[in-house]
Amino acid sequence: MLKVRRDSAHFVDDYLPALLAQASQLISGEFHLVVRSNGFSVSEWRVLATLAGNEPLSIGRLAQITTIKQPTVTRLLDRMTAKGYVERLENDGDRRITLVRITPTGTRMVSRLIPLAREHEQRVLEPFGLQRAEDLKSTLRSIVELHRKSAPDLSDVSDEE
Repeated sequence: MLKVRRDSAHFVDDYLPALLAQASQLISGEFHLVVRSNGFSVSEWRVLATLAGNEPLSIGRLAQITTIKQPTVTRLLDRMTAKGYVERLENDGDRRITLVRITPTGTRMVSRLIPLAREHEQRVLEPFGLQRAEDLKSTLRSIVELHRKSAPDLSDVSDEE
């Protein structure tokens, strides 16, 4: 059994979910300044970055990856469709599922930000070295995959966005 370090005076200083949330907030917050200065909302950036170079995704899957509640994603997609960034498609296999894909306009818009995001990521990870950075990302991907299947449906849960 994995023995977790317990010598911290404060519970959240050694609690994985709290550490992940803090790291995400700090690192994302730095880049969100760039996103906003380029005329996008953070939510628009998340959607476009998720769809860039990807096959069309269902709205539910898009909500899961972007960590935005599904009703919020639906409203956001309405605005992004009006701007010409994304388009909805019917799913031939299941008419109850709507797919979303990025448009050429959306691709052009997000392609300005992706290199900046990669540069930001490199600055964040550089102090740890290439191997530790790859190990961290691999571990995080494994955590996501292990817990995605058992994750509760949070589409109705209130959260700041």
